Amino acid sequence: MCGLAGMMTRPGRAVNEGVLARMGACLGHRGPDGQGTHVAGNVGLLHTRLAIVDLETGDQPLFGPGPAESRLTLVANGEIYNDLDLRRDLSDVAFYTRSDCEPPLHLYARLGTDYARHLRGMYAIALHDPVRELLVLSRDPFGIKPLYVSETEEGLLFASEPRALLASGGLNGRVGEQKMRELLQLQFTTGTGTPWGGIRRLAPGETLVVREGRIVARHHVAALPLQPPRPADSDSQMLARLDHLFEDSVRQHQRSDVPYGMFLSGGIDSSAVLAMMARLNERPVRAYTAYFPGTAARDERESAKKAVAATGAEAVEVGFDEADFWSLLPAVADALDDPVADYALLPTYKLAAAARADGLKVVLSGEGGDELFGGYGRYRAACRPWPLTKPMRRKGILDGLGILRQPRGWRDGLTASENSLPGGLSGLQRAQATDGADWLPNDLLIKLDRCLMAHGVEGRVPFLDLPLADFAFRLPDNLKTRRGRGKWLLRQWLARHLPGSDPFAAKRGFTVPVGEWIAARGKQLAEPMARQPGIAEFCHPEVVRSLFAAADPAQGKAAWTLLFAALWHQRHVLGRESGPDVLECLSTG
Repeated sequence: MCGLAGMMTRPGRAVNEGVLARMGACLGHRGPDGQGTHVAGNVGLLHTRLAIVDLETGDQPLFGPGPAESRLTLVANGEIYNDLDLRRDLSDVAFYTRSDCEPPLHLYARLGTDYARHLRGMYAIALHDPVRELLVLSRDPFGIKPLYVSETEEGLLFASEPRALLASGGLNGRVGEQKMRELLQLQFTTGTGTPWGGIRRLAPGETLVVREGRIVARHHVAALPLQPPRPADSDSQMLARLDHLFEDSVRQHQRSDVPYGMFLSGGIDSSAVLAMMARLNERPVRAYTAYFPGTAARDERESAKKAVAATGAEAVEVGFDEADFWSLLPAVADALDDPVADYALLPTYKLAAAARADGLKVVLSGEGGDELFGGYGRYRAACRPWPLTKPMRRKGILDGLGILRQPRGWRDGLTASENSLPGGLSGLQRAQATDGADWLPNDLLIKLDRCLMAHGVEGRVPFLDLPLADFAFRLPDNLKTRRGRGKWLLRQWLARHLPGSDPFAAKRGFTVPVGEWIAARGKQLAEPMARQPGIAEFCHPEVVRSLFAAADPAQGKAAWTLLFAALWHQRHVLGRESGPDVLECLSTG
C-alpha cells in the first residue's frame, strides 16, 4: 500500500517539481517508509512507500532495462497476487527486485496497454513509456485501490487521493450541488465524479492512455462476468469449488513480509475469512473486534467469541465510546477527502489504530462477501417477479424531513448505473452488479482504504478476487438466497468449517450508536449546524436546527449524515484545520 502522484504536461510546458512535491507531501500517511521521484521530459512521477513485500529492494520507481532516456518507469500502489505466476511466464526476463510490482512493468513492455488484463490483485499503477511518449494509468477491476485524475490547461494530474490534486493549486475547490445531494441522501457519491467538478476517479478496471497531457484512449477490465447464472452441480461439488477458490484467495492475500491480522465482526464474511486464515496459519490469527460500551448497540463480541474459540485466534477487543466519537470524528472526516458518511468509519478507524500500535501493517477484512454471495435483504426483494420488484435505495436518508433545498435528482447516478447493465441477468444479479459498480467501490472500499491508510495499514479483501468473483456472481440464485437467508452457499461452507459460529443465524446489520451520542448534545449542535456553510448552502437551516434541537435518537442517521458532511466541508472545501473536538470545529463555521 502506497501513495502515487504525478503529471504529464502539454507540449512546451515543463514538469513543475514544486507542484509534484506539494502533492507528495499530502500522501505521506500512505507511505511512511520512503519516497521516490522520477522526472523525465514532460512526465513526473512520485511514490510514497508503505513497505509490505520485498523490504530490501522494492523501493520505487521501478525501471525497465536500457538507457535512462528510453526505459519504462513504473510506480504502483497495491499488491499483485499472481506475481509468482507472472515471473514464471516471463522466464526470459532478468528481474532485479522481488517486488510484486515489477512483473507489470515487463508485462507492459511485452503487451502494451493491454497488460492489466493479466493482473490479479489490487492496484493503482502509473507507467511512463518514453519511447511511445505515453503515460498509462490503471486501476484494479473492483476499485480496491484509489486513483484520481484532473485535466487542466497545464496537462493531466493524477494522485491516490483528491487532497493531493487540490494541493497542486490549479483547481477550483468548489463542490457541485449534485454530488452533495448524493452524499446527503446516499452517504456516498456515485460513478466516477467526485464533489469537485475538476477531479474524477478512474473507474474500477479502467486504464487511461495519455499523450501530450491529454487522454487519448481508455481500456477496461470487468470485475464481474455480466452473464446469466451457470447451471449448478451438486451442493457438495459447489462447496468443494468454493473451498478451493477461497483457500487460494486467502493464501494469496496473506503474502507479506510483515505481520498481519484481520478484522472480525462475528458475521458470516469475517468469520469465513478467520476460518480460512486459521487453516493456513500455524500461529494464532490476531483478530480485532470493535464494541460500544454503555450503549444499546448490539455487542459484536458475543458472535466473534464463538469464531475465536473455534479457531484458537488471538482476540483483541477495541472499545469505541461516546468520548471517542466526539474526539475522533474530526480526524475521521479529515481522512475521508473523498467523502463517505458510513458510520462504520468510526470503529474501522480505531481498529486500524489498534492494529498499527500492535505492529501490524496488513489486515484482511470481509468486504465484498455480501455483494458477491447475495447477503443483503434488498437482494431478496430483487428476486421477486415483476411488478413486485423495486429499485434499491428508492428512499434517501433525508426524505420526508423537508431538509434539502432541492430534493430531486440525487438518484440519477444510480439510475444510470442500473440502466447500463446488459440483458439476461437475473434480478438478483442486477442488484449485485449495481452495488458492485457504486456502493462497493465508492463507499465500502473508500472507507477501508482511508481509515487504514490514515494509520499506515494496508487493507486486503480476499472475497474481491477475480476467480472467486467469477464463481460467486454466476451461482444460481437459489445458492445465494434460500429460506429467507442470503449467502446460502457461503453459510453452508461456514457450517462445515466453523459450525460454532452459528452460520444460519439471521443477518443483523452492523450498527454504531451515533443517534444516542448525537442526541446527547443535540441542543448544543442545533445552532452551529444550522449555520454551517456546507449545510446551509444545500439545506434549509431552520429545519436542520429543529432536527438537532429535538435530540431524537430515531433521527440519528439523518443527524449523523449532516454532521459528517459539515465537518467534511469545513476541512476539505473551506480548508480549515481540524480541532480536537466536534463542537470546537463547528464553532469556527
